[in-house]
Amino acid sequence: MCGISGELRFDKQPADLAALDRITHHLAPRGPDAWGLHSQGPIALGHRRLKIMDLAAASGQPMLDLEYGLAMVFNGAIYNYPELRKELLALGYRFHSDGDTEVLLKAWHAWGKDMLPKLNGMFALAIWERDSQRLFLARDRLGIKPLYLSRTRQRLRFASSLPALLQGGDIDTSLNAQALNYYLNFHSVVPAPHTLVKGVEKLPAASWLQIDADGNSSQGTWWQLDYGPSDSEHDLGLEDWRDLLLASLRDAVAVRQRAAREVGVLLSGGVDSSLLVGLLAEAGVEELATFSIGFADAGGERGDEFEYSDLIAHHYGTRHQQLRIDEHEVLEQLPQAFAAMSEPMVSHDCIAFYLLAREVSRYCKVVQSGQGADELLGGYHWYPPLVDTCDPLNSYRAAFFDRSHLEYQATVQPAWLTDDLAGDFVRQHFERPGALDPVDKALRLDSTVMLVEDPVKRVDNMTMAWGLEARVPFLDYRVVELSARIPSRFKLGDGGKQVLKAAARQVIPHAVIDRPKGYFPVPGLKHLQGRTLGWVRELLLDPSQDRGLFQPAMLERLLASPSEDITPLHGSKLWQMAALHLWLNQQGI
Repeated sequence: MCGISGELRFDKQPADLAALDRITHHLAPRGPDAWGLHSQGPIALGHRRLKIMDLAAASGQPMLDLEYGLAMVFNGAIYNYPELRKELLALGYRFHSDGDTEVLLKAWHAWGKDMLPKLNGMFALAIWERDSQRLFLARDRLGIKPLYLSRTRQRLRFASSLPALLQGGDIDTSLNAQALNYYLNFHSVVPAPHTLVKGVEKLPAASWLQIDADGNSSQGTWWQLDYGPSDSEHDLGLEDWRDLLLASLRDAVAVRQRAAREVGVLLSGGVDSSLLVGLLAEAGVEELATFSIGFADAGGERGDEFEYSDLIAHHYGTRHQQLRIDEHEVLEQLPQAFAAMSEPMVSHDCIAFYLLAREVSRYCKVVQSGQGADELLGGYHWYPPLVDTCDPLNSYRAAFFDRSHLEYQATVQPAWLTDDLAGDFVRQHFERPGALDPVDKALRLDSTVMLVEDPVKRVDNMTMAWGLEARVPFLDYRVVELSARIPSRFKLGDGGKQVLKAAARQVIPHAVIDRPKGYFPVPGLKHLQGRTLGWVRELLLDPSQDRGLFQPAMLERLLASPSEDITPLHGSKLWQMAALHLWLNQQGI
């Protein structure tokens, strides 16, 4: 796990090494163990390294292969690299290191873009071909690893985070009105290629971009997720799908133990993370390190789930660390957490993951995490109403969107008004082929867009802020493709995630399964009151921070009664607006 950066010039000038050095230096938390730069004519590549797969200097980056005229930087982990290495050895390739980086470099030479479907892992990569003077960029299927781009007529720059890219300068940092529409309506989800910064875009998940030293480019999508069982699977019942899912998860969890360092688990106490612990114990992993976090209660809402995480820790005899955070520390650490965000995120999980990652990084450098199960296997409350609806778009919108278009128009000042862009985006996504069932339409949208732009990004940003690599076995592409083939009727029963709960009953204590659905709660950010409300008021009303975004009347209404304006997803509309201001402040925008 690392941070990558680079610049390719189109104007026959050498790459700007000073700018690239600033960008790469900003990525230091993602890769605290080593760093490197490579420059050759129009191209320069930068890298910060977190040593996980191979601790030796031979796996350092940028990695060069003079024989084949290739240079590469790579962020991520390829879990099936030993199998690919054997395949490449049989083709006559020689290796000088023991990690996954050189395997990627040789795989590119052997197969070109056709290597991408062979990869099981998370990655963002950049490969420079010396002889053709072409740069190839690619991102993994579910966008687990980020890649941000800045293009002008003179150059292309890329980096693992948007804040790092800003350090290079020469970027239009004005706000993107389209992205603001998505942020305020689509539960802070801003789909690629948009970001809130006009001069920065992001490469979509499962996409590649090839561009040469003259600026000529081509781009494509190399994977898509289609829904519905295969011809041989139409007669399968719940137990059949349960067994297929459990077998797939067993392999996904086991392969993510491949590392030269100890691998722990972020244990929330829910079914997903508890199942990971159970499967690792089943695989023979002893004295597994597990970690849980809790917050102060607020608004009559419990701020921790230690009851369930302790149950799993005791059942499996893990080396368990429990962390409780007071409200004052949440406020103290919020600016640092927002500085670590590539884009503003309002989910309460962000500060939880940030503080949890801080503590976990003191004990280990790699963890497995349970993100993705809800989006893949029907764990959210907005899926069941779609079963019998005649209007899936508006049923989904009523449950997921933070505002109606009318309320959005009353929230932003006239200069930022746009059409119903978020609504149009969802409508177009629902109309695409490959998902006929209304529930599957929502699952596909959530799995390939919302998951990428919220939970997955949240985990990457917050863990990498502390040089901690998070691995997500539910997002193993084989698990993802299997989940898409499972009929929705086997997902929505038993309060959601029926097939996963059926699989979990084969492994873990039932008390963790037969319980109300939980999450990483930070009640103080949902029930804005006391010191927290005062801080939000100051942030939004400070004249020196007025960006002309929000209507004063709406701000006054929300500040007067923040607890009465909660989104359908139980978030605070006031907090969403404050979070945007805080992120912009932290990025100097």
